[in-house]
Amino acid sequence: MIWSDFACPYCYIGEKRLKDALKELGWEGKFEILYKAFELNPDAPKIPSEGSIVERLARKYGLSTGEAQEKVNSIDAQGRDLGIDFRYSTAKPSNTFDAHRLMKLAEAKYNQETIEKLNKNLFDAYFVRNQVLADKSVLLENALMAGLKEEDVMKTLDSEDYGPAVRKDEEEASLLGVRGVPYIVFNNKYAVPGALSIDDFKSVVKEVFDSEPLENLSGKTKSCDENGCTL
Repeated sequence: MIWSDFACPYCYIGEKRLKDALKELGWEGKFEILYKAFELNPDAPKIPSEGSIVERLARKYGLSTGEAQEKVNSIDAQGRDLGIDFRYSTAKPSNTFDAHRLMKLAEAKYNQETIEKLNKNLFDAYFVRNQVLADKSVLLENALMAGLKEEDVMKTLDSEDYGPAVRKDEEEASLLGVRGVPYIVFNNKYAVPGALSIDDFKSVVKEVFDSEPLENLSGKTKSCDENGCTL
């Protein structure tokens, strides 16, 4: 299970590293990935406010614009190392609730391949194409590219369908004490609170596969919470 938000850079990076680790191990298909909703900012507006990501990070962490730009460039570089054309500095922060509702629609009515495509499309919409993820037309475009039917998508977006499913994921996260994402749980037993390197993910997966205790991962993970992202 992976709790994540489409506005979280380390969620996209962490998911890609995990999938690359499984691929390198030749273990694709041995683990079923379940996506869990987590909104970093439930009160985020549907229309992006003024100011760039760099300006916001500078204010939040008391950095100069140049220092904040370096941090963002570092995150972009981590994404690009994975083959993702990361453009975090020009992302347009907005509400992600409807995007999570679409994921719940996909889980309820479509196969795993479609779910994976939608998940990737929504991350790319935010971090690669810098689209406004709360915009209905943007959500429809990305859902159609993933193979969802327009009638299903519009029925969901024009209603409150799957909202309770999103809230259920978030309530579950709260009960588990999740404060930042990505938050990954293997076999309902082993938790990784953040994005690891590909090699560290390989080690974790091997230990889970062999049913051995996980080593201490403190300091190795990167994550985002309501206060911001690890820089």
